[in-house]
Amino acid sequence: MIKKFSIVAAGLMSVALIGAAIAHESQNPAVKARTSIMQLYAFNIGTLGGMAKGEMEYDAEAATRAANNLVVLTQIDQSAMWPAGTDNVADPSNRALPAIWENFPDVGAKGQAMVDAAAVMQAAAGQDVEALKGAMKGLGGACSACHKAYRAPKN
Repeated sequence: MIKKFSIVAAGLMSVALIGAAIAHESQNPAVKARTSIMQLYAFNIGTLGGMAKGEMEYDAEAATRAANNLVVLTQIDQSAMWPAGTDNVADPSNRALPAIWENFPDVGAKGQAMVDAAAVMQAAAGQDVEALKGAMKGLGGACSACHKAYRAPKN
């Protein structure tokens, strides 16, 4: 009986946690789209960063694929994904600070820095791990420059 109760309790807890996660997700398609883009950036940068840190073996083909993916992602027109009123004050499900919409030219400049860093990574990724490490500094710098200025910290 106790085992059955434990299983039911665990099931109910799982449903509650999943419900909370779903409730916290934005319903705005623009926010969902830009969050998806950021997840794709993170996935590919994670591959490159893992190789640069020695957490995974350097693989020129995998590094090249990840770098190519980043270049493609930087070419996606994201303008419709950033409408006014989708900051973390209006929509707490995301971490975009209102400052984005107050200083869009700077956001654009930081976005261009990401485009440039992705191109440098694309050229370096398949060479060797040392070239990848060198390009990783610029890529990480481009990401963190925008995130430090325009993304709220995790709660």
